[in-house]
Amino acid sequence: MTRIAVGGFLHETNTFAPTKATYDDFVHGGGWPSMTTGADVLKVMRDINVGLAGFVGAAEDNGWELVPTIACGASPCAHVTRDAYERIVKVMIDGIAAAGPLDAVYLDLHGAMVTEHLDDGEGELLARVRKAIGRDLPLVASLDLHANVTPEMVAHADALIAYRTYPHVDMADTGRAAARHLALLLKTKQRFARAFRQLPFLIPISWQCTNDEPTRAIYRKLAALESAAVPTLSFAPGFPAADFEHCAPSVFAYGRTQADADAAADAIAALVESHEDDFDGPIYSPDDGVRHAMELSKTATKPIVIADTQDNPGAGGDSDTTGMLRALVRNKASRAAHGVIFDPASARAAHEAGEGAAVTLSLGGKSGIPGDAPYTESFVVEKLSDGKFAAPGPYYGGRDMDMGPSACLRIDDVRVVVSSHKAQLADQAMYRYVGIEPTEQAILVNKSSVHFRADFEPIAAKLLICAAPGAMPADTAALPWTRLRPGIRIKPNGPAFAPPARSRPSSSATG
Repeated sequence: MTRIAVGGFLHETNTFAPTKATYDDFVHGGGWPSMTTGADVLKVMRDINVGLAGFVGAAEDNGWELVPTIACGASPCAHVTRDAYERIVKVMIDGIAAAGPLDAVYLDLHGAMVTEHLDDGEGELLARVRKAIGRDLPLVASLDLHANVTPEMVAHADALIAYRTYPHVDMADTGRAAARHLALLLKTKQRFARAFRQLPFLIPISWQCTNDEPTRAIYRKLAALESAAVPTLSFAPGFPAADFEHCAPSVFAYGRTQADADAAADAIAALVESHEDDFDGPIYSPDDGVRHAMELSKTATKPIVIADTQDNPGAGGDSDTTGMLRALVRNKASRAAHGVIFDPASARAAHEAGEGAAVTLSLGGKSGIPGDAPYTESFVVEKLSDGKFAAPGPYYGGRDMDMGPSACLRIDDVRVVVSSHKAQLADQAMYRYVGIEPTEQAILVNKSSVHFRADFEPIAAKLLICAAPGAMPADTAALPWTRLRPGIRIKPNGPAFAPPARSRPSSSATG
C-alpha cells in the first residue's frame, strides 16, 4: 500500500501588524481548526474547506495509507514566534522521520509565513522535510492564493499548487488537486520541469478577488493552459504586507519538458502584467462610505455590505479598531450591524452585566493603531453567547467556530458583535450567533477584505470598501517598506522600491 506522510502548518504573516502568533494561537486556531496531532488529524481534517481535508478524502479514494503528523493554523498577524515555529516543525519532522517506509509527503501550507528568525518559513520547512526524506521521495504542497513564493520553496518541493479562488472556496479542491498531481508522480516515477516567475508589481488584496476582473479571466486562461504537457499551473497574487525580498505575485508551472513549463509560466506572467492598470478601484473614507450606504439603503431591499478592509484579521489586523463603528454612530445609521470587534475585556464585562443591562465600556482600540482608540460609550447588552457555533457558508465550509464569550451590544440603532477570540467575519453565522439576523439589516460592516463575499454577496444589494485605520492598508504604497526586491513597484503603476541606505540584512535560515 502506498504510504504518505501528511501535515499542515498555515500562517499568513503581516510583518507590519501589531501582534505576533504564539504557540497558543496555533493550539486554538482562530478561524482554523484547533491544533491536532497524530491520528486525530485524520478525524478532524475531513469534510471541511481546507487543503488537508481535500487531500485526505482523495487519498482514501486512492487506497493510500496516510501517516498524519500535525495540523494547525493561526489567524494572520505579525511574525510567528521562534518558539511556535520550532515546536510545530519538530513535531512534523519527527513524525515523518518515525513513519517508517514512505512513498511521498504532502503538506498543507500557506506560503506567506515569516517568523521571528526566518524570512521564509515555508522554504525552511520544506528544506528540513527534504533533508529528512532524501531527494528521491516526492514532496508536494498546496498553497494559499496569497503565497509569497520563494526560490527555496520551488527548489525543495516537487510541486506547489495554489488556490484559484478568492474568497477561498476551493481550499479542499486544491488539496484534491495536489493528490492528483502526486498520483501522477507516483505512477510515472518522473519529475516535472519547473518554471518560476516573480512579477514586477504588488497587487493590493482588495483587487485580487476572483469574482471580478481582471483576476477572473486570468484564472480562466490559466485553467485552459493546463494539459498533459503542463499538468499543473499556478498564479499566486501574493500577500503584499510581508517586508522581505520575495514578497511578490508569482507564477509557477510544472511541465513534461522545460520548454512546456516555461511557455505556460511566461504566458500567464505576461497576461497578469498586461492588466496592471486594472488592479485598482474605489475606496471610501469611513464617513463617505457610511453616508453612501445610508443613501443606497433607502431604496435597497437587501443590506449594503461594507468591507472594513484595513482591520481585516485575515490580513493581520487585530479586528478591534473602532473607526467604522464611530462612523456608523456619528452619521446616525439605522438598522446597522458591525462585526466582529475582538475585545475579551468588553465581552467579559457584558457577561457580568447580563442581557438587558446598560454598560459603559472602552470598546476595542487596544492595538495601538495610529488614528484609532478605544470607543468609550454606554452600550445595551442585547444578547450573550458562549461563542460556539458552526459556520456553514462557502468559506468556512461547516467549520466549528469558537469565538469565546461574546455579546451583541447596541448603541442607538447600531449593533456590534464583540468576541473573545478573533476570526475574519466571513460567514453570516458570525452575526446570528449573537442574535443578529444579517438579512434584516440595512447596513452590515464586516471586518474582512474579500472572503466575506462568498457568503454575503448573495444577500447584498451593494458592496463597498472603506479604509478606516488598521494594520493592513488598502494602498500597498502606504506601507513603510524597507526590504523588498529592488525595483518592484509597490503598487500597480506605482513607484519602484529602492532599498534605504541602512536596511537590515535578511534573516538566515537556522537548523
